Amino acid sequence: MDWSTIYMIWLRDLIRYVRQRSRLYSSIARPILWLFILGSGLRPSFGAIQGFDYTQFIFPGIIAMALIFTSIQSAISIIWDREFGFLKEILVAPVPRTAVALGKGFAGSTLSVFQGTLILIFAPIVKVPIAWYNVLILIPAMFLISFALVGIGIIIASRMTSFEGFGTIMNFLVMPMFFLSGAMFPISRLPSWLKVVVYINPLTYGVDLLRNILLGISNFPIALDCCILLVFSFVVILSAVFFFNRGEY
Repeated sequence: MDWSTIYMIWLRDLIRYVRQRSRLYSSIARPILWLFILGSGLRPSFGAIQGFDYTQFIFPGIIAMALIFTSIQSAISIIWDREFGFLKEILVAPVPRTAVALGKGFAGSTLSVFQGTLILIFAPIVKVPIAWYNVLILIPAMFLISFALVGIGIIIASRMTSFEGFGTIMNFLVMPMFFLSGAMFPISRLPSWLKVVVYINPLTYGVDLLRNILLGISNFPIALDCCILLVFSFVVILSAVFFFNRGEY
């Protein structure tokens, strides 16, 4: 494996992110709106959920929101690099395409974990207690979720030739995945036919894992959450590398 190429792609995407402050501000604004405005508005309707009020219950789901949007959207850099010729320059160099795809994957995952960690600053406001050792567990969990999700973004970007097409497909995919993950409502209250859809959604197990770590409540054993996320991550990343290698640049 060409680790120097992976590192170069990873570092370049991180530098680009630091220079684009608007991405940081917008990524923070979205969770704030959902957590405090939507959460406060719906809290009287839901009441207490397993001993937590509604804003506390959805807090892990808001972290998952930051992860899924940042992970999949980070892959748009592939279209950007293709548009301005950088990707072609990299691919004519004697470096494997797999290393380029993995560099994009690690960069997107790192940015997603950073975004998810930023959401933790709102935990005291919604009265979610977080011990330091929970953060040490939470960061690898967020990386595992992000690595799987960024693979989906790479698959989409490898087949798209325009920013508009990527945005359309991303929104078509991201919102259903988020809403059908149990991030905003308890799964136990859903009708049976909808539960089947929720159980198929891999983000469901990511949200459940985050909720288990932060609140100590879950619908599935933590081992099951991790196993499904690991298998899904492995399959998606392999598929992302395959489609990226077959793409025309």
